[in-house]
Order: sequence, then C-alpha cells, then structure tokens
Amino acid sequence: MEKTKKITSIGGSALIEGIMMRGPKKTTVALRTGKDKIYTEDIEFKGVCHKYKFFRLPLIRGLGGMIDSMRLSHKCLMLSANKAIESSEVEEEPSKFEKWLDEKFGDKLVNALMVVASVIGVAFAIGLFFFLPSFLYDLVCKITSVAESRLFKSVFEGVLKIVIFLAYIVLVSRMEDMRRVFMYHGAEHKTIFCYENEKDLTVENVRRFRRFHPRCGTSFIVIMLILGIFIGLFVPTAPFGYAWLRPFFRILLIPISCGIGYELIRICGKHDNTFTRILSAPGMWAQRITTKEPTDDMIECAISAISSVIPNDGSDIIK
Repeated sequence: MEKTKKITSIGGSALIEGIMMRGPKKTTVALRTGKDKIYTEDIEFKGVCHKYKFFRLPLIRGLGGMIDSMRLSHKCLMLSANKAIESSEVEEEPSKFEKWLDEKFGDKLVNALMVVASVIGVAFAIGLFFFLPSFLYDLVCKITSVAESRLFKSVFEGVLKIVIFLAYIVLVSRMEDMRRVFMYHGAEHKTIFCYENEKDLTVENVRRFRRFHPRCGTSFIVIMLILGIFIGLFVPTAPFGYAWLRPFFRILLIPISCGIGYELIRICGKHDNTFTRILSAPGMWAQRITTKEPTDDMIECAISAISSVIPNDGSDIIK
C-alpha cells in the first residue's frame, strides 16, 4: 500500500475524456475537449448525507454515500458525454426524422431514454447478480440430488458474483473507449496520491505514484461482494418454502452490506497494518483491471480537477 504523509477526504471518478474530483467544499469536473484544451466546471450538488443527519450515522452513512455517489457520478457522466459530443470533429447533417424528434421532444426524449436505459440496466444487474446465482445453485442441487445447504449456497452465490463481476470488467476493459476511462481512473488515483504526499502537482511528480488506492470504489464493490457471502448465511435457502424469495431477501439486505463495507473502506483508508492490508488486497488486485497507466494529457486533467477542490483551510485532511 502506498505510504502517504496525510490522508484526505478528496476523491473522484473517471469520466468520458475527463475526471471528476470531489472535495469537502467543491466538486469540479475537468474534461479534455481538445489537444491543448481542458474544460472545467464546478458542479452544484447536495446529497442525502448533507440534507439529512440520519444518513451521516455510522453504518447508515454507507448507504447514503452510495446513493450520493451514484447520483453525482451520473450527473458528471452526462456532462462529460455532452462535451464529448460537442467536441467531436465529425459533423453530420441530421436526418429529417432526427430534426422532427428534436423539434417535438428536445431534451425530454434524451432524458426519457436515459431513464429507460437506467431501469433496464438495474433490472439486468439484479437478475445477473441475485437471481441467476440462486437459480443455478438450485439447478445444480436438483441435477446432482445433493441436499441444499445454506452455507454452500451462500458461498456458491458469492463466488459466482465475484467471477461475473471480474469477467465483466475484463471484458469492458478490452473496449477502446472504456480502456481510456480506466486510464483516467489511474490518473485520478495517482494525482490524489501525489497530493497526499505533499508533492507539487506536476505531471512528472504524479507519474511516479501507483494507480491503486485503498479508498477506490472498485475496492468498495469487492468488499461488498465478499460481505455478501457472510450475510447470505442469515437468509434461508428457501424463505417460507419458496426458493425464489431468497434473492428478494438478499436485495433487502444490500443496505447492511453497504454500511459495513463503507466502514471497512474508511478503516483501510486511515490505517496501514496487517489487517487493513489483508482487507484491501482483493480490491487492490481488482484495480489492476479498472485502472490503467494514464497519458500525460490525462494527468493534466486530473491535476486541473484536484487543484480546484483543495480547500485553503485544510478541512480535507483526515489524518
């Protein structure tokens, strides 16, 4: 694990040709819109953790943090997508049908399509990560005539979820556009490390640091998947006599996984000892897939974003 001189609350995420950085007082997006052009914009965002004290309580704040992170990431991702389209050098005359859609619906159609795509995406994820593992285990038990076991079912489901997750990110990492997003992800981590080591934020300094960070969202997901194995032990293989109810109970227990996972990530981010190294190891390994070595122009974007959110009063320093 990378040694740092200080630990801060600054974090971020990779976007389409850019990076979002979030500090204690500001959130800024920096996007590469040309060879020598970086577009920056401060994002106004107040999440549930800011509005409601309930979501700042230990264990509960994990759920609140995930909700805020998803909402903010979606907002920033849409901004980066729009800027990517605007900066595209390809100019095509829209068809009559496209002009008619734009005149009749405008942004409403785009927003509606985004909602539909989000719903389909969530439904697909639920089916893939909750219903498919449970169904496959029941199918294996029927074929082999093996008696169902809560322990074996939980382990089977958990391991299969991890395999599916790793296979998915390996697959998308082979796509050129996603590979660039993963490179920006690496630039985000390296830049935060550079700042936490109190080095000047230059391309040369940033390039020296590792791209694996213990507070990464990838690590959070991996920890949640591992926690799911233990939490699954408390759910019957067939609640009320119906095996298809088990995935629904598992979905209802997601807030518990989020809460515990968030607290564990906070511990890993604050401390460096044998326990935290073991705890961080699976997530840090997964980051070898979700982060790639960035180019200098990507690092410049990350530096631009983080420079804007660093507070003057040191309110970002945790330790």
